[in-house]
Amino acid sequence: MTVTTDRRLTRSVVASYAAGSVGTGGFGVLPGLVLAYYLTDTLAVPAVLASVVVLIPKIIDVVINPIIGSRSDRALARTGGRATGMVVGALAIAPLFVLTFSTPTGWPVAAAATWVLFFFACSAVAYSLFQVPYVALPTELTADYHERTRLVATRIVVLAITILVVGAGGPAIRDVVGGFAGYVAMAVAAAVVITGGMLIASFGAARRADAPPPTSDPESVSGYRDAIAALTLTPRFRNLLAVYVVQALASAVMLAGAQYVATYTFDDSGMLTLFFVALVAPAIVVMPLWYRFGRHRGKETGLAAASALFVLGAAGAVVAVWSPGWWVFVAVGVAGVGYAGMQTFPLAMLPDVIDEHTERVGTDRGGALSGLWTACETVGLALGPAVYLIILGLTGFASSSGDETPDQPDTALVGVVVGFTVVPAILVASTFLLMRGLRTDREQA
Repeated sequence: MTVTTDRRLTRSVVASYAAGSVGTGGFGVLPGLVLAYYLTDTLAVPAVLASVVVLIPKIIDVVINPIIGSRSDRALARTGGRATGMVVGALAIAPLFVLTFSTPTGWPVAAAATWVLFFFACSAVAYSLFQVPYVALPTELTADYHERTRLVATRIVVLAITILVVGAGGPAIRDVVGGFAGYVAMAVAAAVVITGGMLIASFGAARRADAPPPTSDPESVSGYRDAIAALTLTPRFRNLLAVYVVQALASAVMLAGAQYVATYTFDDSGMLTLFFVALVAPAIVVMPLWYRFGRHRGKETGLAAASALFVLGAAGAVVAVWSPGWWVFVAVGVAGVGYAGMQTFPLAMLPDVIDEHTERVGTDRGGALSGLWTACETVGLALGPAVYLIILGLTGFASSSGDETPDQPDTALVGVVVGFTVVPAILVASTFLLMRGLRTDREQA
């Protein structure tokens, strides 16, 4: 096994690990929430071209994340820790993130799109330097089945709070300052929060993990080879990864659509905050319940129940096409309860699956598996805005320079809501077949 002790984690370790979600949540939510809108409604980038801009950096991550994971495994094998790469990523991401939203004014559309593409891609690389080893840490922090759920559940609560603060506060700062300067001010504030959370996790939890003794041949670690081996040798990893990625895609589609539904369905861009609170805030309240549910019924059953709630709530919100009102937020809130569980249980199962793979191959390859995990997750999150923008393009959505809100054809108004509701529901519903491959007799009571 990768870890050598079964113990109850101290509060300081749990808290410092959870602080990393301040960084991952901030970077994960803000681009997903505002980057597409920044491109189409501030820089006047056509929707289809904007979808390319948000997608390409994530494709780069697919290539580099397994490499980052293998380097993290090598560092673990040599020194017994993964913290160095996490610190580098935390320090690099701040200036790159600010530059992403600092496009020079007056540039042609193509040049502005290229600027955003370059700096967003660099930001994504810096983020991966932190995220890949961060995802692998629970395997080394504890070997206890339920402590891993506790660790991840606490992280998701912090993640939810971060998403609320950054997701609501970022656009609020943007709107108060206004114009291009508003996006810069938003990015600066977010960068401080993101880097701070990452550094706490890097100097806290990452330096307290129980690692295996340094090996004599750390160069034998190969990110791509080991990741591909895990897909073939450990079917539970393959199925769990597929479920998580499709569900990440679904949540990203919904997040990308929130701003458009607020602006074009409710005629009030400020309602974005309400949508965000309805989707994310339930995690703060229900996470202890999901933790207890997982202890008594198992993580796999918890994931299935959470997914069913998300499907019910997301599909129910389609009523906004005909009658937008408070009932839409109730439906989104139901989806939010499910979303909390969908975030918790796969990440709580990942260390178990890494241990299962380690038993098969005889060596720790948590970084390689986490590299593939984060690479695929990144693509899922990036595809969300891209898929939503494609739906808008297909339904006739008209982009603008941000000086006015253009009248949209009826087909585009339907596309705005359907992309926000029905499409995420269908995506999550499609994962139920994959969940059947997660059942195991190793599930502990």
